[in-house]
Amino acid sequence: MYPEPRFLDAGETALVVEFGRKVEPAANDTVLALDAALGAEPINGLRELVPTYRSLMIHYDPLVLARGTLIEIVTGALQKRGGERAEPRHWLLPCCYDLPYGEDLNEAAGILGLDRDRAIALHIAGRYRLYMYGFAPGYAYLGGLAAELAISRRAAPRPPHPAGSVMIGGGLCGVATFPMPTGWYVLGRTPERLYARAREDAFLIRPGDMLRFEPVDVATFDTLEARAAAGEVIARQEERQ
Repeated sequence: MYPEPRFLDAGETALVVEFGRKVEPAANDTVLALDAALGAEPINGLRELVPTYRSLMIHYDPLVLARGTLIEIVTGALQKRGGERAEPRHWLLPCCYDLPYGEDLNEAAGILGLDRDRAIALHIAGRYRLYMYGFAPGYAYLGGLAAELAISRRAAPRPPHPAGSVMIGGGLCGVATFPMPTGWYVLGRTPERLYARAREDAFLIRPGDMLRFEPVDVATFDTLEARAAAGEVIARQEERQ
């Protein structure tokens, strides 16, 4: 059963439908189900849907679609769908933790009171849920990080890091898709492109999908990176765990 929604205005042309007060799978399931329901059929005046951890932002044209009518449409969709969503896919993503890719691994492990191997083992053992994309196209925010790896972000961001950087910070795991400054700790790098504009499906992994990381050495990383750069999808889908 989905949490009772709250309807919040974001200016004059956007409505936020918020579910619950916590970041949890049940609320995110409802967000994704509502996103799918509203996107399934054309709605005159609806411009864009933006799913997040526990809310869906609906951009609309108030001269075409009245706020009250939009709320009625949302309420009807929720009652009809009842919190259903597409079956999640399960992905295995290669990640190299060796230098130069795991540049912050030793530092983060020391702050957390772990040795390097234990930090890697905890990260590999995680089953991560892609809650949302944000900050940059394809930038993946992943829940499911082990409590032992929960580390605060740096007080100040550092210079840009390469695309594919696998990072932790603020109790989350993230995968960068573009070179960018970051205050997160870089544990490794994946050669996979979670976002590739030229690919038919630019976003490889859908919100709600699950993934885990598979360790690879530097030589394997280099081989996989060349294949990914040529357009090959190197992440593998797994049977449901």
